[in-house]
Amino acid sequence: MKPCATYELLVDGVGPWDFTGGFVPCELLLVGEDAYPVLLSAKKQVLIAVSQYGKGRMVVVSHEGILKDPKFSQFLRNAMEWLKPCPGALVGVHPRLDSLSQVLLGAGTRVQVGAEPSPSMGVFCMEAYDSSQAKGIVDFVKAGGGLLIGGQAWYWASQHGKEKVLFEFPGNQVTSVAGVYFTGNAVEKGVFKVAKKIPKIPLVVPHQANLSLDAEFLLHGVSELDLVTGGIPSTLLVHGALSFPLCLDRSQRCLLAAARYGRGRVVVATHESQLSSPKLARFLLNAVSWLGAGRKGLVAVDPSLKKLCSLLSQAEVKSQLSQLAGDISVYCCTSYSDRDADKIHAFVAEGGGLLVGGQAWYWASQNCGTAAVAKYPGNRILNRFGLSILGQSGQAAKYAPVGPGEHYHFRRALLLFSTQLQEHQEPREPLKGWLQPLAQDCAAFLHIPAHDCPAYASLHRILAKVLKRTGIPQVSRHCPVKSNSKEAVLLCMATELSFTMTDSSALVQRPAAGVCSLPVTVEIDGTNPGDAAWRSTGLYLPEGHTAVITCPCLVVGAGLKVQVGCHTDDLSKAKELKRAPVVIRTCDVACQKQSISCLWGGLIYIVVPAKSVLGNVPITVEGAVRAPFFKLGETCERQWEACIRHYPAPWAELAVENLILTVPSDSIRHMEDPRPLLTLWNQIMVAISKLAAVPAKFPRPERIVTDVQISCGWMHSGYPIMGQLDSAKGMLDVQHMQTTGLWGPIHELGHNQQQQAWEFPPHTTEATCNLWSVYVHEEVLGIPRHQAHQALRPQCREERTKDYLKKGAQLKDWNVWTALETYLQLQEGFGWDPFTQLFSDYQKMSRIPKDNASKMNLWAQKFSQQSMTL
Repeated sequence: MKPCATYELLVDGVGPWDFTGGFVPCELLLVGEDAYPVLLSAKKQVLIAVSQYGKGRMVVVSHEGILKDPKFSQFLRNAMEWLKPCPGALVGVHPRLDSLSQVLLGAGTRVQVGAEPSPSMGVFCMEAYDSSQAKGIVDFVKAGGGLLIGGQAWYWASQHGKEKVLFEFPGNQVTSVAGVYFTGNAVEKGVFKVAKKIPKIPLVVPHQANLSLDAEFLLHGVSELDLVTGGIPSTLLVHGALSFPLCLDRSQRCLLAAARYGRGRVVVATHESQLSSPKLARFLLNAVSWLGAGRKGLVAVDPSLKKLCSLLSQAEVKSQLSQLAGDISVYCCTSYSDRDADKIHAFVAEGGGLLVGGQAWYWASQNCGTAAVAKYPGNRILNRFGLSILGQSGQAAKYAPVGPGEHYHFRRALLLFSTQLQEHQEPREPLKGWLQPLAQDCAAFLHIPAHDCPAYASLHRILAKVLKRTGIPQVSRHCPVKSNSKEAVLLCMATELSFTMTDSSALVQRPAAGVCSLPVTVEIDGTNPGDAAWRSTGLYLPEGHTAVITCPCLVVGAGLKVQVGCHTDDLSKAKELKRAPVVIRTCDVACQKQSISCLWGGLIYIVVPAKSVLGNVPITVEGAVRAPFFKLGETCERQWEACIRHYPAPWAELAVENLILTVPSDSIRHMEDPRPLLTLWNQIMVAISKLAAVPAKFPRPERIVTDVQISCGWMHSGYPIMGQLDSAKGMLDVQHMQTTGLWGPIHELGHNQQQQAWEFPPHTTEATCNLWSVYVHEEVLGIPRHQAHQALRPQCREERTKDYLKKGAQLKDWNVWTALETYLQLQEGFGWDPFTQLFSDYQKMSRIPKDNASKMNLWAQKFSQQSMTL
């Protein structure tokens, strides 16, 4: 059953929860992915929870009185129906719960009084005060049995100490394997309402278990953690209630961490080389000792970590190369496979120790568009333990281990953030120093799928509540936001949370402006010989709105995507924000009719995958507005002048065959006839293709998109080329282009023509792209090179050459303008034809060296041959 269906079944017919009787319940702590609440107190403390383990199920209540009180009989009958593996299953009831037997017998349940579960039983009911049969009960549930267990731990805590409750209280020896712990916290009596849906899991529960003692044990005798071990580490997201960092960099990114889970323990390293480095020997031996919980049992080491086995043998630790099997105490492996995920979960839950290492940044680089936190194999194991390996790399360096005191932890930081916002306070220490990692961790955490997993959905709901209560901050060119501010965290939180929703309007407080909902059908070109290409629809989705996209059934699952927004730069690392860090949203065309929303709005595109041969595809969009769009040779200029340029969308597109410009609509509304401008741009693109010796029609048109803020510089290359808003002025002014020139945009278009075969990075990266700048300015715009850019004035060129020769003409000094000078002198001596022919020849060559020296020799040889034929 899905969790929501389970919850509805459990509370069916249950009135207000009356906890005013003669018993005081305790608070429950929930961890992992399977446990979720059925009841919270008025102060949001968990009183009843459900979970599952193996093939079986558990219902945990916070006092055995709940199992004996007739007021709860309806809930108990419901619980029994859910716990039974089949309708007629026999229910075993511990002798101390005789009144429960009477309730169940009254409901027609087959009951057997017994002190322990047996194979004949389907469900077992017990108090939480005896752990003598813990292993048998866990095995019973694991095999498919149901367990109803009740008790409180506050009295036990008063006798043994609150700090011992989680890991020593008898009931926790059973329930913790399913992620449910009794705590020593008493809960105030009261009458509590039945929630309409699964209650939210508290962010932080004061459990008094002193995890800092665990960290102290793991780091005993370790004054430095030298992570320079032969590999680049990833960073970790520490998000579990019982997980904790062991090594943090200056930005509070975690590089080593540990966790308690069930009755077991976990230590995670962020590169497998850390698990066999002699530099970390003291830490590794501490880790194996801690993971073994003093048992000094056998350590099984996966064969991929042979060197770790040698290190352990030298320290006289019993170890062997083997998979997870047999009677072992600690298992050591890498994070690159999830083959044994279920076995590892059970091993740790039932008391085993897991030492695991690996990085996820390489996986992330090979799986672009897929979140490592959700899909990386190791995280299918680790997420449950409250630790996740992120797709971002960390720095292999020497670090101080965490010391005593409070350290950054995702849940703790989020609670402080929420509390201080609610109290209208400015962030203060320690939260002030945690804002940037908190924003990054929110973004990462929200990529873990929350559908049908209350443990994650609960946190999504908490974040949504924070945003609704606070509102999404205003951010613009005139109202920038500092990156280390609460506003930046809220912007990041809002963006990432909206990506988990079909309709993000729930996050927008202000009423949305009316949008014409009449469906508009556009035809896009579904044939694409080149790399993935955006096809403009001429439609715009207003911020916070939802569009419904309808596609022919033949293209469903053919690789098409819907994209809202064209401003692709991720500004997460910017020190100041003039817009939200991420403002585009993309989803697969997975069904004929689907909804998509974008918190920030944007132009709507259909992304056609490489090598697609779908032909023309009709796409119907409902819920969008029209955007100004003009394509040379296709759009009617009269319609443009009369209405198209006045379409309400804030962004407009002007297109020729090989280029599309995306600019603010306000910058083109005065333009009565775009044809002269686009004719000139068309000539520019023809010239670019001619020099590059490529077909006159590109596989996909280049795109230049202007934005209020980009990730670096004034403009940068790519698909699309991104430019600052002010760059639009020069690109839309024919007179300016023909008199002053257009160096920046042509420079970036030149970057997109550079080929690895004849590029010598880093020397020519910012040089050869300027061949196109010079060529276009002279051949199309009629602007000689010495006027096109001041760095090409004769005096500058002469001085630069003399200076280069004076320094000994060393390769390290041969870059940018100095490198370009080499090419310009050749062009001035032999013309453009050798370049064009050479670029053409390179496209036909199959065996091209990869090192710069060989590539330079080949280029010199080929150019010499071309010049000799003139």
